[in-house]
Amino acid sequence: MTGSAFDVAAEFDRQVGTLMDKGYPGLAGMSTEQFTELVTPLRGAIDPRAAELAPPTEARVPFLLVVTRELIQVEERLRITALAGKRKPGFVDRHFAEGDLARFDPIKELEVPTGPAYLLFDVDRGEEFRNLAPSAAVERMAAQDRLPLTIDEGIAFITQFPSALASNRCFSLVGSRCGDKRVPALWISQGAPKLGWCWYGNPHTWLGSATAHPVRVGPE
Repeated sequence: MTGSAFDVAAEFDRQVGTLMDKGYPGLAGMSTEQFTELVTPLRGAIDPRAAELAPPTEARVPFLLVVTRELIQVEERLRITALAGKRKPGFVDRHFAEGDLARFDPIKELEVPTGPAYLLFDVDRGEEFRNLAPSAAVERMAAQDRLPLTIDEGIAFITQFPSALASNRCFSLVGSRCGDKRVPALWISQGAPKLGWCWYGNPHTWLGSATAHPVRVGPE
């Protein structure tokens, strides 16, 4: 055990194991050994923060191992998500035109590390921002020294913690934008996770805006 209330090393290993079980190495065109070599260097970034990390809850988790679209496309990763206790695979909303998802890039404020994988800390599904337009939620996040999640980070969230996505506890991903007024979001449709989009200025009672610690950490 570390100085934190739970075993952060075991949690890192669990997240790696989850990606293995879901077939990430194969989707990335890698062997299990190659995939392990890719993500293992990230383990070292957790130890200096261990004392600050609290055990996960349904709404908030200490860290996420994020795999980016550089390694595996959004659609492929979404298809191997499911709601807690369910099996129906996640899917992309039909209102995304062909090739549209590739246009949604991380906003510059996030300073997302380059490369196929990185760590995100202190992730919250943003229930406090329900019924608040993403435009207003972003202002409140900034006041709290927090930043929004990207599409890659949202998928990592529900991959590792399926119970984070629940009825009336869905969330926007304001950290990914494409230059218009659309904001991607994860919600429940037909009994499965769905990646859709809402408007930057429109509030929804069932939709919050997910946030995280402002620092993203790549491999050393």
